[in-house]
Amino acid sequence: MIQAIVFLPLIGALIAGLLGRTIGHRPSEYLTTGLLIIAAVLSWIVFLPIAFGGGLSGAEVAEGSHEAAVLKVEVMRWIQVGDMDLRWILRVDTLTAIMLVVVNTVSSLVHVYSIGYMADDPHRSRFFAYLSLFTFAMLMLVTADNFLQMFFGWEGVGLASYLLIGFWYTRPSATAAAMKAFIVNRVGDFGFALGIFGAFMVLGHIDFDGAFHAVAALDPAAMPVMHFLSWDFDAMTVVCLLLFMGAMGKSAQFLLHTWLPDAMEGPTPVSALIHAATMVTAGVFMVARLSPLFQTSPTAMTFVLIVGAITAFFAATVGLVQNDIKRVIAYSTCSQLGYMFVALGAGAYSAGVFHLFTHAFFKALLFLGAGAVIHAMHHEQDMRNMGGLRKKIPITYYMMVIGTLALTGVGIPGTQIGFAGFFSKDAIIESAYAVGGNTGAFAFWSLVIGALFTSFYSWRLIHLTFHGTPRDAQHGHAHVDAHDGASHDEPIADDHGHDDHGHAHGSAYDNAHEAPNVMLVPLYFLAAGAVLAGVVFYGMFFHEVDHIEHFFAGSLVVNETFMEAAHAVPLWVKWSSTIAMLIGFVTAWYMYIRSPETPKRLAETNPGLYQFLLNKWYFDELYDFIFVKPALWIGRAFWKGFDDQLIDQTLTEGLGRRVQNVTSWVTKLQSGYLYHYAFAMLIGIAALLTWAIAAGGLI
Repeated sequence: MIQAIVFLPLIGALIAGLLGRTIGHRPSEYLTTGLLIIAAVLSWIVFLPIAFGGGLSGAEVAEGSHEAAVLKVEVMRWIQVGDMDLRWILRVDTLTAIMLVVVNTVSSLVHVYSIGYMADDPHRSRFFAYLSLFTFAMLMLVTADNFLQMFFGWEGVGLASYLLIGFWYTRPSATAAAMKAFIVNRVGDFGFALGIFGAFMVLGHIDFDGAFHAVAALDPAAMPVMHFLSWDFDAMTVVCLLLFMGAMGKSAQFLLHTWLPDAMEGPTPVSALIHAATMVTAGVFMVARLSPLFQTSPTAMTFVLIVGAITAFFAATVGLVQNDIKRVIAYSTCSQLGYMFVALGAGAYSAGVFHLFTHAFFKALLFLGAGAVIHAMHHEQDMRNMGGLRKKIPITYYMMVIGTLALTGVGIPGTQIGFAGFFSKDAIIESAYAVGGNTGAFAFWSLVIGALFTSFYSWRLIHLTFHGTPRDAQHGHAHVDAHDGASHDEPIADDHGHDDHGHAHGSAYDNAHEAPNVMLVPLYFLAAGAVLAGVVFYGMFFHEVDHIEHFFAGSLVVNETFMEAAHAVPLWVKWSSTIAMLIGFVTAWYMYIRSPETPKRLAETNPGLYQFLLNKWYFDELYDFIFVKPALWIGRAFWKGFDDQLIDQTLTEGLGRRVQNVTSWVTKLQSGYLYHYAFAMLIGIAALLTWAIAAGGLI
């Protein structure tokens, strides 16, 4: 069953990718989707006994200090070098089972949704092949039993995301976004690879169990040291920071976040798949999986916490002013990933995984709901050209509201009443406060302010899109580009790569219609998860320490002392997120329902701040100035000169010319006249006789 869960998506990807043109689009869609649904059902069959039964069926408790209930399925012998005999093993424990459910459930629903969303695309069999390939790569990552297997899945996810983001490769913006995602992730992956090398060097093991046993055997008073340039560094701190560098790229953390919003150039189902449950959560999963390593370095843990807190605050500020409906949700994803890393950095690994679990449902719901809105509005994505859609697409409206309630964390503190995000987000905020000191205070207030901003931009999206009066007819054919605020009259490529001439903007609202059932049914399942995932699974992830330890069964570190401190925080801390959420909701209602002229007035009053946030803190411009332009200059000036002049002109062409000159001179000796050759032979014979006589001493 484990092998079926992992390899069914690969089978679908190969058939749809290689035989899609032969068997047709519809069979490709049904085949890949059916196989993903089977994988999702099997994933729940694996997970439910762990959650509500006696644990993982068939699992064995590994020997050693890091005891974990693990089920291992050997696929094949992979690498055998010297004493290292590396097998390809599918590792399944509680943490893996959670990820299997998240990845396959969301991916199967995205597959179903895509049948309707991509119905008119002439290359949809290729699209479904990419979706299934992406899912397989993510499954390889979460079932990895050693560092190299994880790296294989890690890079596979990066490749598949490149293919999906740039699916409409005829659009320059899509190809640029795909390249950007690929290159930025390579920066993080370079650190990740170095971290793997460092872990092998320090711990002597490439498999996780061996590494965990080696870590447990380390003496806290005599930790290994790395000597570099006359400096001594704590080896485990260096290893953990390098590993986290990979997580920063894959999970779009501060400084390596710039690829995430641009990834919106891909089709909306891709946005849901990448930004909800799979690629961006790979970094969170990796840190949780390697929690025994991170526990050895308080410095690395603090760094993870600070980066997460900065990301949660930074992305929330940018989301306040974005106008593209998908970009608002994308920055929300970036912010929520920051929450997860704060939990990991605080040592509340189970709380971080809990938010990963709940976030997958409501964020996929929001993205797919946004896709339904774009579908209804003939591929219009600017919220300023929407409004009043609640009456036109009521089902999508209520699904989006449920997702927003889960994202903003609506619930009653101290009770078991609330949406999914309420339980997981509050668990993280309480954990941040429990850290204590200046670091804990910084993380706590960053998250609380981030919760306020999250509530504001989430309800701003709802109000601008569904409430008020239709605004699309007021703009005619003039658009305002969400990237730079400049209006223009040129046709804008829609989400399917076509221009907007097919639909008059004045009629977009009038022609708005509800999405077909094949697109709505996945929303119902995700909405159920957004409502129930928190209350049903809260006890397993954060409530009682004994229950958490029994549930995770050693698959990650559970710090009993810290978890108890997180539960003992003051009452005002437990209410802080709810109060922030209410302030954000009331502010959004006032600014976009009660007094719609207020946002424009604020933007005109504070143009510098507005442009600063609208342009995403100018990180793209900064990186362009620091990295991109110098690299292009080096390429065009130094390297181009070196390659063209030294290699091409001097060496390659220069040597060629010299050979031509020599051969042209030699060919002149070949006249074709017999007496010339006879004369040359006589000269040769005379020279030979002269040499022989001289050598014989006759002269």
